[in-house]
Amino acid sequence: MVIKLCCVAAVTAVCALILKSQKPDFVPLCITAGGIILLIFAFDYFADGMEFLKTLTQTTGVEPSAVRLVLKVIGVGYIIELTAGSVKDMGFEGLADKLVLCGKFIIFAMALPLLRAMFEVIVALAGAV
Repeated sequence: MVIKLCCVAAVTAVCALILKSQKPDFVPLCITAGGIILLIFAFDYFADGMEFLKTLTQTTGVEPSAVRLVLKVIGVGYIIELTAGSVKDMGFEGLADKLVLCGKFIIFAMALPLLRAMFEVIVALAGAV
């Protein structure tokens, strides 16, 4: 699977280099198409990971809402990183940096309920000692 990903990335890069000299307007489209193909290949691994997390949640008794929140935070991070990379590839590094900063703020805000729950557990454990 890793070889497929690397081959798609290499072919996309070569196509983008060829297009850069012939039709530079199509380079962002080429790179976007290659990125979408890479994501489609990666979804197989994502499905396996989700099944593992579901089993882990059921066997450990961890609240499903906590796992969902962690997955949402991870998803936001991936989406922001992917979008920022694409924006940076188009030549807008300043915009990409601002997007990453905003993403960090959003992730922090989303993680606050987990931090609060962890704090409550720590206080309860400290009181039990």
